Amino acid sequence: MGQLHGNTAGLKSSESRALTALYERRIPADRFVIPELARRLTELSRGLGRQVGLLIDRRGSIAHVIVGDAHQLFIPDLSRHRAGSGRFRGLRLIHTHLRGEGLSRDDLTDLALLRLDAVVAIQAQLDGLPGFVELGTLEPEKAEKGQAADEPWHVERIPTVHQWDTDFLAFIEDLESRFTRRDKQQSVEGAEGCVLVAVTTGQANDAKVSLEELERLAETAGLNVMDQVLQVRRKFDGKTIIGKGKLQSVLVRAMQLGANVLVFDRELAPSQLRNIAVATDLKVVDRTQIILDIFAQRATSREGKLQVEIAQLRYRKPRLAIMPTAMSRLTGGIGGRGPGETKLEINRRRADERQTRLEKELKKLGKRRALRRQRRARVGLKQVAIVGYTNAGKSTLLNTMTRSSVDAEDKLFATLDPTSRRLRFPEAREVVMTDTVGFIQNLPRDLMAAFRATLDEAVEADLILHVLDGASPHIDMHLREVERTLDELGCEGTPIVRVLNKVDAVNPILWEALQERFLGILCSAQTREGLPALLTEMERRLFLDAQVQQETTQL
Repeated sequence: MGQLHGNTAGLKSSESRALTALYERRIPADRFVIPELARRLTELSRGLGRQVGLLIDRRGSIAHVIVGDAHQLFIPDLSRHRAGSGRFRGLRLIHTHLRGEGLSRDDLTDLALLRLDAVVAIQAQLDGLPGFVELGTLEPEKAEKGQAADEPWHVERIPTVHQWDTDFLAFIEDLESRFTRRDKQQSVEGAEGCVLVAVTTGQANDAKVSLEELERLAETAGLNVMDQVLQVRRKFDGKTIIGKGKLQSVLVRAMQLGANVLVFDRELAPSQLRNIAVATDLKVVDRTQIILDIFAQRATSREGKLQVEIAQLRYRKPRLAIMPTAMSRLTGGIGGRGPGETKLEINRRRADERQTRLEKELKKLGKRRALRRQRRARVGLKQVAIVGYTNAGKSTLLNTMTRSSVDAEDKLFATLDPTSRRLRFPEAREVVMTDTVGFIQNLPRDLMAAFRATLDEAVEADLILHVLDGASPHIDMHLREVERTLDELGCEGTPIVRVLNKVDAVNPILWEALQERFLGILCSAQTREGLPALLTEMERRLFLDAQVQQETTQL
């Protein structure tokens, strides 16, 4: 015998028996509902003055009987029932409404979030007889990439249950097959589908720029961006950052599109990460995780791999507590009797030990790099560091100027490991040019700390070439971000030459205004436009100015 769910307070024993008796009923597997069951349901509902619902499986058996109040039902935990990509829960909700209203927003949200086969509302008329019926089902056709975020469901009104002879099994088989075809079409791209989520308490335009950058980061990390959501709030929600209602809306949209990853455009606190993951049952990552993942993919040298792993450990340690509860079970067995350390404590201790070993090894590599710089300084080799926002064209500029073949791709963080090449000037003068990792908005502090040894190339350089993407509409933001990062590194006293790259993609009419505004040298690493002027300015800064300064000091 089944157990009643929901609001059973105040029910008489006879009413409870009548509701429990519904478990014994079956309907033909190929019908949504039969008139006899619909009438029994509306009679009970009208007599109680409450909504009554049935969750029916695909064999026609009643799995759950739910009693609500006059306005809504509260569906029990359905985690034991199947659900998956392209599949539904295998249950349909048949319930009553008492006030002549159609399916509510809550009904349809439950349909989407719980992946029900269907949700059906039967009107319980004043005489207890069933009135019109409304059927709600999910619709994959409204979930195509690039379309507006329409509602992901279809609602149909049926005048009376007596005229409803739709073959349920054929209907649900066709519906699931359409969702499966959609998921297969998306999986051909070989990337997980994701929805980007940004929330701001400031200007929406600034958040849109950051969201565009997050889209490029996600694509660089190998994700398929299916939609973007931007929310402007007075203050962030402490539990989920975007609030319960908005999170529910985002989840419905993700299910509509078949996305299984939510990417947030800010670093989430461990508790927020856990709350969102539990509420959505989706993979949840933040901006920092995306950047760390890209760095992990791109690191090739021993030093680069060490830096990435240290940054990952620093990020993950505070989040160990949000791992599954099995992580905090006590160890046991021979040699592990008594309280001992919890799994969580062991993992934290191991992470600390691993981080300490890696930092010692990285420090040794950093000392070797410092020795190489010192040797260059002793022989009089000037050092030039190429810095700039990610994807500004730094590696291409290095290749063009030194005739080398450093990897240069149109991707964010294409360069991770610093690369040094020699550049010869007239009169047998040589300098060492070093291509550094690109900067980015909201670069995680853990990464800044881990890559400190690499960024020291900029700190100890005799000259910094700050490469800007002259064709970017966000050049002002890129300039501010790089200069702020250089100040944090302690490069205030180092001469800086601004290089306005990619001017071949800018209308020549705007060149003069661009140069005057940013006080830089116009050039194109691709076409070599402006390179002679850049070399002349570098030679003046490195050698002529230094010579004048030396002569002035002697006088």
